[in-house]
Amino acid sequence: MPFNGEKQCVSEDQPSDSDSSRFSESMASLSDYECSRQSFTSDSSSKSSSPASTSPPRVVTFDEVMAAARNLSNMTLAHEIAVNENFQLKQDALPESSLAGRVRHIVHQAFWDVLESELNAEPPEYEHAIKLFEEIREILLSFLTPGGNRLRNQICEVLDTDLIRQQAEHSAVDIQGLANYVISTMGKLCAPVRDDDIRELKATSNIVEVLRQIFHVLDLMKMDMVNFTIRSLRPHLQRQLVDYERTKFQEILEETPSALNQTTEWIKESVHEELLSLSEATLTPGAENNSKPSLSPTLVLNNSYLKLLQWDYQKKELPETLMTDGARLQELTEKLNQLKMIACLALITNNMVGALTEGLPELAVRLKRISAVLLEGMNKETFNLKEVLNSIGIQICVEVNKTLMERGLPTLNAEVQDNLVGQFSSIEEEDNPIWSLIDKRIQLYMKSLLCLPSPPRCMPPVPGGLAVVQQELESLGLQYANIVNLNKQVYGPFYANILRKLLFGEEATGKAEASSSTN
Repeated sequence: MPFNGEKQCVSEDQPSDSDSSRFSESMASLSDYECSRQSFTSDSSSKSSSPASTSPPRVVTFDEVMAAARNLSNMTLAHEIAVNENFQLKQDALPESSLAGRVRHIVHQAFWDVLESELNAEPPEYEHAIKLFEEIREILLSFLTPGGNRLRNQICEVLDTDLIRQQAEHSAVDIQGLANYVISTMGKLCAPVRDDDIRELKATSNIVEVLRQIFHVLDLMKMDMVNFTIRSLRPHLQRQLVDYERTKFQEILEETPSALNQTTEWIKESVHEELLSLSEATLTPGAENNSKPSLSPTLVLNNSYLKLLQWDYQKKELPETLMTDGARLQELTEKLNQLKMIACLALITNNMVGALTEGLPELAVRLKRISAVLLEGMNKETFNLKEVLNSIGIQICVEVNKTLMERGLPTLNAEVQDNLVGQFSSIEEEDNPIWSLIDKRIQLYMKSLLCLPSPPRCMPPVPGGLAVVQQELESLGLQYANIVNLNKQVYGPFYANILRKLLFGEEATGKAEASSSTN
């Protein structure tokens, strides 16, 4: 039927493995699929699984790539359902102005116009209407639980298409009565949120419009049923998530051995940075030190996670093990950058006019609110940060002067105002000392969160200069720590293998070579 094109093919029963695979595939966007395929298979034909291996490179087949993509889709969907409490499915709505939207509208309208002409003919033609009731019957039956035998039998008896055809042949069929029964049954099966839709159906008198709206409401009820199933499965999925994700990723790794390339480079970067930092700290002039600095794997891994807070999500690929949380990490990073900017503005304001506005907490709240509103969307490429910072500076001066006048105090002179606006505008410059200071303190705070047990018993103290954004920073910090801790639980064994090779691989290789030369 023409209206089936707008329905999503989702089973109302407990999904099988194949059904869940098809279901998750439909949810994966083209960009995610291309990104995952590129990162999971890049250089797979030119790199062997081990640096010391002399075997020829393994060629990944197209079927293996598709199998890895399916596993990634399943894993991503399961992760999103378990982690995102607000996750739900919605019907795709084509824009009415688009070509596809106009074509669908024309085809649907043509179908319903034909049905109306058949029902108004003399004598009426009921075959299309009977087929609609047959489809309605199957949809209603799909909503029933296994124990609903009484209602199941009633639906099958009332919407018996063979009986309806016999009645139609003798001009004794009551289409309106059948529609009223369907609406009444839908009212028993639907969620409370659909009660208004059911009332509108009952108030509609045109039988063709009634049938049309019945299918619309049934589509909504299908989505309600799917989302209810998702909510019901979430607690069970959360309990099994760690083992499920780890198993799925292992399957991906078996299909595409290069599936940890980006992750290895991500950790290797932190190893090199930590080795350099440790070497500079322990190096003594004139002293000869041949011992290799020892690194804590936990420290290296935590510093790798901290790098995600300064990641360029538009230009740089995420490690494969963090793809399922990519959108959350990007959103968190963008919010954190906004908090950094607000903290910088508050610190400059406090240093310059804090003595004049001391004891006015409502002014600090008002200035913070102004900054937050004007900085909304600051991570977009089209956002003119310098211009906005200049506007914030001018607005802050206006608010401060207004408060000072209300208290009978002299307002800020032109030099102070220009200095304040100028310091605001300079924040966006590279290596700005205020920005560097706030960024360092937030990094230290986030690092302290990663050292706490999960869940933390209490939050660590917020460093100086961040009190103005303490509440928001603690909330973002908890979200960040939850993402990191879950990621560690799932991919810990994979990280351990990578760290073992990076931190101890050369030493182990040297010992093995020394042993063989002695023998």
